[in-house]
Amino acid sequence: MIHAPVHPGTILREDVINALNLDVTQAAAMLGVARPTLSKVVNGRADISDEMALRLETAGVGTAETWANLQTAYNLHRVRARGVHNVQRFPGVAGA
Repeated sequence: MIHAPVHPGTILREDVINALNLDVTQAAAMLGVARPTLSKVVNGRADISDEMALRLETAGVGTAETWANLQTAYNLHRVRARGVHNVQRFPGVAGA
């Protein structure tokens, strides 16, 4: 059974911010973003943008690609779960 991926903001909150005994205000200041911006991310109300991914990389917390891939996996899972409609297969194209 495939489990739904966790929002990457949850990973950021639990495995980085909490693990380093920081609060959101401190982490936001270190990342050079507003506290509400980071709060939305770590509470799953906003995506990790490419810029945020690069800020995390610059702060020494993984690579921007890793954060972007986590966000993409989360987003694709949500879209697949609700499905897409009114799509027809292109003629002559093999299935994936």
